[in-house]
Amino acid sequence: MDHVGANPIDMFLEAVVAGSIESCDAWAADVVLDATVPDWRFRKDGVPALKEEYAHWFADPGSFEELRRIPLPDGEVVEYLLTWLEGGVPHAAHHVHVLDVRDGRITRDMVMCGGRWPAALLAEMQAAQQEDDARVRIA
Repeated sequence: MDHVGANPIDMFLEAVVAGSIESCDAWAADVVLDATVPDWRFRKDGVPALKEEYAHWFADPGSFEELRRIPLPDGEVVEYLLTWLEGGVPHAAHHVHVLDVRDGRITRDMVMCGGRWPAALLAEMQAAQQEDDARVRIA
């Protein structure tokens, strides 16, 4: 697919919601993925390694319930809440990416991921938040 002049960050975000990372051409050959996930941090070097990792993260089509983009001189900070159905079960994930761009391709993706939250955990988090909010209003 020819993407001359296309914004690589737009391309990446479109692939995330489409569940089509394998066909995305947003990255430089020497891209570095620096990922922090619950209780772990790891690095992947190069497009094949990044796509292999992200194919698991973004396997299903979804949508952004929240999306914030902050331009940087050489890239962008992107924060989002992504929701999707996995095996018929609603899920969500909260990510922040610090993306570096050079020559029209993403060269570095430092991502912080809060984890993958299935519907039951989302409900538990919502109930805990409501309880906390009620406690703060009483005090």
